[in-house]
Amino acid sequence: MDHVNRYAPPRAVVADAKRERGEAPPLWNPNATANWSLVFTPVFGAWLQMRNWRALGETRRADSAKTWLKLSAIFLALEMFALLLPTNTLAPWMKLFDVVWLLAWYFASGRPQAKWVRERFGPDYPRRPWLRPLLWAFGTCAAFYVLELLVDAAIGQPD
Repeated sequence: MDHVNRYAPPRAVVADAKRERGEAPPLWNPNATANWSLVFTPVFGAWLQMRNWRALGETRRADSAKTWLKLSAIFLALEMFALLLPTNTLAPWMKLFDVVWLLAWYFASGRPQAKWVRERFGPDYPRRPWLRPLLWAFGTCAAFYVLELLVDAAIGQPD
């Protein structure tokens, strides 16, 4: 007997039909997403993964990616504030934490999406273009760098 939860949120019928036929919606390559996270932190990767999961109709997995996105953004903000401390004794520990966090995100979230997409669609699925997300990522990094320079100038810390 096929059990249907009447209280579950509605699912997109179109996405389910496409998956049953083996058709994928346009996605950002999950492996490339993980690789770009080496440069732009797991905030970037989690954001694109969340968007991929939503396109695939996987709301539970999209919510998980959103949690990774929020936590990564919080840790990134805390690191930025820690850099403003007069004696930055946390710097070596922050670099270690960055690596540990990146690996945790990759093995808990990044790699499973790549495996999921590969098992269902193989290497042939429509790809989303990278120009817009990469422009956002570069622009955000540039804005943070300018913000850091302004804060350093305001509090008188040398670079």
